[in-house]
Amino acid sequence: MAKRKNSDTDLKKYFNDPSYRNKKRSSGFFKKKKPRLIILSIISVLFLALVIYIISGLPSLEELENPSPQLASKVYTADGELLGQFFIENRIETDIDSLPHFLIDALIATEDRKFYDHWGVDLSRFFKAMVKNVFTFSREGASTITQQLAKNLYDLKSSDENVFDTGIRKIREWITAIQIEKNYTKKEILELYLNVSYFGRSAYGIESASKVYFNKKSIDLTIPEAALFVALLKSPVMYDPIKRVENAVARRNLVMHNMVVTDKLSESEYEKLKTQPINLPSERIGGIITEAPHFMEYIRQKLTPIADRYGFDLYRDGINIYTTLDFRMQRIANRVVAEHLLEYQAIFNKNWSWKKNQDVLTVLVDKAIKNNPLYRTAADKEEKARIYNKLKYDQSFIDSVKEAESTVQAGFVVIDPVTGYIKAMVGGENQYFGRGLNHVTGIKRQPGSSFKPIVYTVAIDNGYSPAYTLLNQKFNYKGWSPENSDREYSGYITLREALAYSVNVVTGRLTIGEIAPPNQVVKYAHKMGINSELNPYPSLALGTSEVSPLELTSAFGTIANNGVHVEPISIIKIEDRNGILIAEFAPEYTEAISPQTAAVVTDMLQDVVNYGTGAGVRRYYQYPAAGKTGTTQNFSDAWFVGFTPKLVAGAWVGFDDHRVKFTNWYGQGAKAALPIWAKFMEAAYKELNLPVEYFSLTGGVDTVSFCKETMKLGDTRLATENCPEIVTDIVLSRNIPPHCEIHTDGAKIKREDRKGDTGW
Repeated sequence: MAKRKNSDTDLKKYFNDPSYRNKKRSSGFFKKKKPRLIILSIISVLFLALVIYIISGLPSLEELENPSPQLASKVYTADGELLGQFFIENRIETDIDSLPHFLIDALIATEDRKFYDHWGVDLSRFFKAMVKNVFTFSREGASTITQQLAKNLYDLKSSDENVFDTGIRKIREWITAIQIEKNYTKKEILELYLNVSYFGRSAYGIESASKVYFNKKSIDLTIPEAALFVALLKSPVMYDPIKRVENAVARRNLVMHNMVVTDKLSESEYEKLKTQPINLPSERIGGIITEAPHFMEYIRQKLTPIADRYGFDLYRDGINIYTTLDFRMQRIANRVVAEHLLEYQAIFNKNWSWKKNQDVLTVLVDKAIKNNPLYRTAADKEEKARIYNKLKYDQSFIDSVKEAESTVQAGFVVIDPVTGYIKAMVGGENQYFGRGLNHVTGIKRQPGSSFKPIVYTVAIDNGYSPAYTLLNQKFNYKGWSPENSDREYSGYITLREALAYSVNVVTGRLTIGEIAPPNQVVKYAHKMGINSELNPYPSLALGTSEVSPLELTSAFGTIANNGVHVEPISIIKIEDRNGILIAEFAPEYTEAISPQTAAVVTDMLQDVVNYGTGAGVRRYYQYPAAGKTGTTQNFSDAWFVGFTPKLVAGAWVGFDDHRVKFTNWYGQGAKAALPIWAKFMEAAYKELNLPVEYFSLTGGVDTVSFCKETMKLGDTRLATENCPEIVTDIVLSRNIPPHCEIHTDGAKIKREDRKGDTGW
């Protein structure tokens, strides 16, 4: 009782006497408690901060429920082949049901044998690994497939981890793995894992890896190939099948042995499979090698401006892009162009001399130095001068300039004239990585004589017959005096012959009068598909205004398509990753010229191929064809553009810099460009079994006879029995003058006009 009284007294004093209270505070009781409370408080705050730090690095609930790894956007050809991809991470999604079962067996046998039994973390395996690592100084992993998925899917690992970071990351992995197991089935976890894992060589996901390493779909993998991919999961660098073949084979065999241990592979089959080498289709792997790199870049240029409008990210959203390209035609085009350029590079090298063109080399080296990154990023004029002088006398640099500038380039494009679909495109000498200019869409060059069909189209549409004659003699029109390429001149020749033999002075005469005035030629060219600016001068007749190969080929397609111009199109539709339509594209049609005019010009262009400057086509291709050669001044550019009833194609051959050029007649369009066109058509029709069709004359076009000397469509003078020469030709019956008597062999022929009247 006495003790209780003392306690009560102390309490009263404590609350009633401030001096006593202050004395108690400084007594040993509070002195003993204070450090402990401070330590506990600090520990609590640090622990709370650690928890907040760990939680802050975890994926959100929305991310867990809707993971969205960056997906490669896939580009498909019209015949269903995967042409290429656009990506930051080269990843293609695939369904687990489309994967071979032995791939799953190999994965589980090697990476996580208790996968179907644990809840995201295998604690027993973790502690065993820790003990083994401590006592053997090894680095055995203990992460489950779900933990690895968490690390890959949500980017939980950084490149510069220390011990503390590793510990934090492991805790986050565990928490995230448990959450993943709560949200997904085991099957879905496996599917996600194989879709997001990195297999080296820029390949994310098993489908991309199958394409990159073996150029096949994942469903077609063999057991050793599947085992190699499981091996690469441990380290794409250490087990790289190109740089570290022995390591890759050993690890692959270990994976297959794990399948034996887990009863997923027989011992006898393992013994047979482990001796197989790793057969890669090419050592040049490390990204998607497409059959049409310049076409892929063309597609990218088309999609980039419309991405915001349609709400897609080309490099992350995994959209599906369906194009017009025909994969089989593209392969034929690649082969034909490569073979031709190999041959022509050798011819050029024999005929070109840098010693004789030292002035050209000086200019090109100067240009190359000023475009060099070292020179362009130099801090000041003195540094630029130092770099300039160093490179100017660097023989290896000069040799690289020589090689680059003397490389024969080509542009070749194939279009369906009816639909406007681009079926094949070869944009340059490099057919794998699309290095440099696209010589189909990215250059503009003088087309030379290959522009002439547009001029003759104007003449025909103005009522002039292919049998109309003009004088094949030089003239001078306000200082312009064109010459024939062969320097040969004769008397009067027909428009048909002038186009077939590419007679410059006759074509020039068309534009200096009212037959095909330059302003009208420009107007027709733009309607037919030429978008470039054209100079309305008489010299336009000889192709002096620059155009792109795609434009000129499209204009020829207008002639082939009965006068209807169809704007070239490369993309048919875009779908999102789930197959939902984002956008659809249709070709634009414009009636540019009458079908009758188109039919007449087509017939004239057939003669170019049958006996004119394009007769070289017949060495390779024997079926109906029409086209026109083109050679620019000093053999700078060689062209051939032509068409069959099904396809229109254009070929350009030349150099990136005009100062380098072919040196003599081997640089003619008929020799340098025509073989590409002819060999492609020959191979396409033969290998793809394309039906052979013949050009048909459109309604309103008749075959009649004309007096070669006097008759012009629309001329009121009659052909008489005294006409020195009668020629048979196709003409526009709508332009034949009424009551016209046409004589052949002295016999008058009365023809019905288009309305059926017999007035002439």
